[in-house]
Amino acid sequence: MLWRRGNLTMGILLVTLAAWVVFEKSGYTLLSLVSNVLLLLIGILFLWAKSAAILNRPAPPLPELYLSEETVNEMGAFIRAQVNDILSASKDIALGKDARLFFKVAGYLLLISLVGGLTDFLTLGYTSLVVVLTVPALYERYEDYIDSYTILGYRKMQQLYVKFDSKFVNRFRKWILEKQKLS
Repeated sequence: MLWRRGNLTMGILLVTLAAWVVFEKSGYTLLSLVSNVLLLLIGILFLWAKSAAILNRPAPPLPELYLSEETVNEMGAFIRAQVNDILSASKDIALGKDARLFFKVAGYLLLISLVGGLTDFLTLGYTSLVVVLTVPALYERYEDYIDSYTILGYRKMQQLYVKFDSKFVNRFRKWILEKQKLS
């Protein structure tokens, strides 16, 4: 529902555009920025603590940084379940049990590879943010037109699929059945 709050959405877009321009033009990377900011923070806190000890002042106020065993166990169980699901699906793909999932995964990996070859991660992230913030607003505004064209496109794709299936797939299936009968 962020796109309904125009000022906030525009602010986010402008800030991310400014950050993208700075990163893109300076050649500075996000990893180096985060590393330098953390280095500066650690240095300031270290000097503050040492100077506080020398001047008999209180140390810098830091929150208690602690992970409970229960929290770690919950996160571990969640991650383990997700990894096991991925490994199970990978095994099914590798053993040829799920052809539809294989083609779906192969298609997505190919798409990611093509997009990754065309752009860098920072540009991809900025473009994705712009799309996520603008597409829902445009869809909400032009919902009737988009739905009618989507339905027309879906029907056209169904017709093309039926033609393709009757011309090529059925011939291929018949050929495979004939080969199996001859064997």
